[in-house]
Amino acid sequence: MKFTCEKVLLLSAIQTATRATVSKSPVPSLEGLLIETIDNSVTITGYDLKTGIVVNLDAQIDEPGGIVLNARLFGDIIRKAPGQYITIESNPRYVVTITSEMSEFEILGSPITDFPELPAIDGEDSIAIAEGKLKKMIAQTNFAVSDNETRPVHMGALFEADGGELTIVAVDGYRLALCRESLEDSEDQTLSFVVPGTALSEVEKVSSDSENRVNITLGSKHIQFLIGETMLISRRLEGEFLNYRTSIPQSSKYQFVVERSEIINAVERVSLILSDKNKGPVRCFFGDKIIKLSSASALGKASDECIMSGNGEELEIGFNDQYLIDALKAAPADEIKIGLSSGITPCVISPADDSNNFTYMILPVRLRPNEV
Repeated sequence: MKFTCEKVLLLSAIQTATRATVSKSPVPSLEGLLIETIDNSVTITGYDLKTGIVVNLDAQIDEPGGIVLNARLFGDIIRKAPGQYITIESNPRYVVTITSEMSEFEILGSPITDFPELPAIDGEDSIAIAEGKLKKMIAQTNFAVSDNETRPVHMGALFEADGGELTIVAVDGYRLALCRESLEDSEDQTLSFVVPGTALSEVEKVSSDSENRVNITLGSKHIQFLIGETMLISRRLEGEFLNYRTSIPQSSKYQFVVERSEIINAVERVSLILSDKNKGPVRCFFGDKIIKLSSASALGKASDECIMSGNGEELEIGFNDQYLIDALKAAPADEIKIGLSSGITPCVISPADDSNNFTYMILPVRLRPNEV
């Protein structure tokens, strides 16, 4: 194998594919990248047996072939290489020579047969969505993916395609995040599947804010995301996902409209005296056109106020500060609506204009009398 390519393209491909490798493993190939030449391009693949990332880049191919190289070492060499172009050549003994201007490295690789085979996507069902839309949807929901291994299906986000729309839902037992966007030419598709949150984090990193299409292909056990020159393959999560339609309250006794930035700032200020060591709820008092927020911990007390529209009739409710901040920051609107029925029922955050493009639900923290 021998090829020459631009350093910047090669380094970018290595960094992307390395996200799907294992830093330390008893199986050396899982720490490596598979480098193969195909026609006039090079493919670089990382695969940790759960998620696989394949990146294509243009190159001048002098001799076809393939090799497996340690991802960390290979990336460090290319990062430090002085030239604009890199030449990589391997011999039958799996010795790889990397040349750039006056610099030359020789490192030992391993045969491509040592690298685990990526799963084939055997399905034909697929949907397409703008790259920027998908990236935003993941950012707006992935924070609510569960890390509790007792319910593995909730360690991913539910994708539902129906009627030309894509809905993504994440839930962790304390909060729920939902967002919707239109699909590209997929009005007839009706699909439902769960993608691991770790894989979605990688999809978000690979995606840009462009209008380019991302093609999502569904297999029987795996899911494939094709994003430009990058392909990401992940296993699907199986199991019964929460029925979010019946879990979200359809109506609320009280509804308040508030500027998102104003309430974020107020919550962050009263949260300054809270931490993992000094825990406590953010206590919210909904009066007539005003929300009074307060908190208390071993470090002291804090209070603040936020203007709103509506009258809560002195309703009091408490929230985990981080859960509340996560949902407020993720909401893609300048004005939001907060729906409440009592101090022990869920809080629902939705668009103030009554559109249905996002919904966040947070379970309250039971307050003790005279806590603040």
